[in-house]
Amino acid sequence: MRTPITTLNGPHVKAEAQAVLGRHLRLPDYSDRCTAPVLYSLLLYVAARATTICHACKRLLRAPCDQTVYDALDATLPEVAELQRRLNRALAAAVPRRIRRGKSKRRYPVAIDLHLVPYYGKPRDNDEELYKGKRQRGTNTYHGYATACILYKGHRFTLALMRVRHDQPWDEVVKALLQKARRLVPGFRYVLLDRGFWSVGVIRYLQRARYPFIIPVIARGKKAGAFEGPSGTRAFFACKRSGWHRYTLRAGKRAKRQGKDRAASVDIAVKVSRPRKPTRQGKKARGRVLVYATWGLGQRSVEWVRQTYRRRFGIEASYRQLEQGRGWTTSRCPLRRLLLVGLALLLRNVWCWLHLEALAQRRGSHRRVRLWLMELATLLEWLADAIEADRGIHDSIDLQALEP
Repeated sequence: MRTPITTLNGPHVKAEAQAVLGRHLRLPDYSDRCTAPVLYSLLLYVAARATTICHACKRLLRAPCDQTVYDALDATLPEVAELQRRLNRALAAAVPRRIRRGKSKRRYPVAIDLHLVPYYGKPRDNDEELYKGKRQRGTNTYHGYATACILYKGHRFTLALMRVRHDQPWDEVVKALLQKARRLVPGFRYVLLDRGFWSVGVIRYLQRARYPFIIPVIARGKKAGAFEGPSGTRAFFACKRSGWHRYTLRAGKRAKRQGKDRAASVDIAVKVSRPRKPTRQGKKARGRVLVYATWGLGQRSVEWVRQTYRRRFGIEASYRQLEQGRGWTTSRCPLRRLLLVGLALLLRNVWCWLHLEALAQRRGSHRRVRLWLMELATLLEWLADAIEADRGIHDSIDLQALEP
């Protein structure tokens, strides 16, 4: 991805994406008909069309059958840990040089989030390979993937991808992601985490590693309507004025039973917004209360904390874009599912890289990003059209051949 770009089109996008896969995924040839370049091209088509391998093989004219592709993936894909490392190296290849380690001394915010893909079947090996959570979309079992993204000039580059198991502690997940991201970038200005990471283990690790952070607080304890009043973190949600507080989070009963009776102290930022207009029934509406746990940020205002954490909301848009380029499968194999998620994140990184390096308007050292020139859906459409032009498509049915 270092060749100067004069004209951006589908074949160029296909060549760059396939080159990144070839350099970092490093799958061997399965057969004379199903070589590694053919497999890369087919996988990119699956991601670009957000379809299945079976449909892609039937659609493309010069492509192996779907069973051959399944056999090739089963025979050539490495184990989960190695596949994860190769996908992370491919993601790193689509990160601009200026924000890589050794190329820039600036530190940027990093956001960590969890993406859950609903799963409705049985696990392939054991129940621990699935993530069990709150019931949504008709299931409470998911394939979980945690990501670390760097926030750079309005773009979000995925630095690290990690498959999350049900029995994996959150502090180990955060530690693994930040260690992988630290190998790529010089450091973190601060870390923004989802409320699901609100735990003693995560906070204690971030404090030991000296990473400033912002985490939304989960309301726990007695409610405001209780006789003794609110307790625990619910007391902050009952505040009527914005301000700073101090709170010590202690481990739950499960951690105590495991011998992990630990505690962590954090600064609490409470932001109380203005109450809305009275309802039609004449009832006075309460203002919205936002509570954040912070550490290592120095002298900051509550409004700064709120506005800073809002930058993390772009991760949700990134996950919606991930679904645009994620191929579908009914397979129970975790390797295939991890590969499809990694390809979707890689194409999104390529899209962000092209906007910064090829489509941005340069004004000295500043670059004005022009997102309207090429949406992610446009890039995926170009990629699919280039593969169809290269491989050909089945666009007709011979009716005479169907007669007995």
